[in-house]
Amino acid sequence: MRFVTMSHFRSRQSELLASVHAEPVTLTSRGVGRRAVVVSPELYDRALEALEDRIDVESAAEARKEGGSVSHREMIAELGL
Repeated sequence: MRFVTMSHFRSRQSELLASVHAEPVTLTSRGVGRRAVVVSPELYDRALEALEDRIDVESAAEARKEGGSVSHREMIAELGL
């Protein structure tokens, strides 16, 4: 991961935005530390999908603990498949 200051990012924005396809860029600010992390759209989409999958797994585990059941048809509808 590459770390750059906000002022450096402003002065080299195009170059740094192009570089996020190779590695995320962390924007830092004096006195605040990390302000933001810029990632490629592909990495963002994969991370969001992984988070959504994790939420689905946790929801299913919780439902099993409660002793409830969900039909295959209900699960397909819930997942939007």
